[in-house]
Order: sequence, then C-alpha cells, then structure tokens
Amino acid sequence: MAFAPMDPFRQLSNMRREFDNFFSNVPSMFQGNYHMNAVRADVHETDQEVVATFDVPGLEKKDDIQIEVNNNVLKLSGTIHKSSEIKEEDMYRKERYQGKFSRMLELPAAVSDEDVKATYKNGVLEVRMPKTKNESTKKIDVDFQ
Repeated sequence: MAFAPMDPFRQLSNMRREFDNFFSNVPSMFQGNYHMNAVRADVHETDQEVVATFDVPGLEKKDDIQIEVNNNVLKLSGTIHKSSEIKEEDMYRKERYQGKFSRMLELPAAVSDEDVKATYKNGVLEVRMPKTKNESTKKIDVDFQ
C-alpha cells in the first residue's frame, strides 16, 4: 500500500472552501443592508457602444461615485451613506451606515472617452461608452435624475 505525502495546506484549502460555502448560503441577518464588495454589474455591447449597468443603491450625490475608463477597463468606486430613523410610541432608533465599494470590469471592445454618458436612477447606474479603436483615460461625470 502506497502512502501519499501529507499536505497540511490541502486541509486548510478544504476548510476554507467549506467555510465560504456555508456563509454564501446563509441569508443576511440584517435585511436591507448592502454588501459593499458585491456591486452587481451587467455589460453588453451593440454595434455602436458598450453599455455597463451597475446596482448601486444608496447614492445621494455626484461626489459619491467615481467612474474611469482606461485601456478597455471600466473602474467604478465610491461611498454609500445610508441612514434610517424609526420613531414610534415607545421606541426610537436611528442608524447610520457608510461603506466604500469598487468594481473593475474588462470591456469587450475598445471605447472612446468622448461622449461617455453615465446616468443614475432608482439605484441603478448606467454607463454608455461609444466604441472606437483608440484607448485612453478620462473621468466621467454622473447625471443624477
């Protein structure tokens, strides 16, 4: 019978995988909280442009978000400020929350930094970038509606 050499890191790897699986299936104990590291994104392209859509609820002003396009990579980062207040007959509760987020996406085609449009409405950020053969860097302003 042949023995395999002991690999202590294999056990740690298995434990980490089980730990991650356990917590990915547990629902949040605090409903309504936004997990800052999980900005959901959809990217698609048409003949003329690349469109990226992000779920980013809780933004209040333009300064809360930064968008950059550089070498076919779209970088999104910002801060969410959230507060809630409950006043009832025998209860008062006020909570404040602040968290940072970021997300980088490789774009499926080269885009121009000119005429990029970013709009934010009802917690959804949409960035429309016209296609081109040139690659460059430019910060984009968000149009809050």
